[in-house]
Amino acid sequence: MAHTYEVLVDIRESSAPSTNAFRCGTTRYEIDAESKALADNMALAQAKSEHPQGCEYDVRVTRLLK
Repeated sequence: MAHTYEVLVDIRESSAPSTNAFRCGTTRYEIDAESKALADNMALAQAKSEHPQGCEYDVRVTRLLK
């Protein structure tokens, strides 16, 4: 049975390849998955596809919505 999880992903992105400047932010996802571990992996994959310049991703499942 699938549940809907709220997943927050903290993302650290490189502003430009030649500099040491970074941009940080958090993105919220609602993920339908069979387990928290699967929701974690799905959110990470989605964050990596939406933020390809990211160099660090911190994923956390915060709560069960449904």
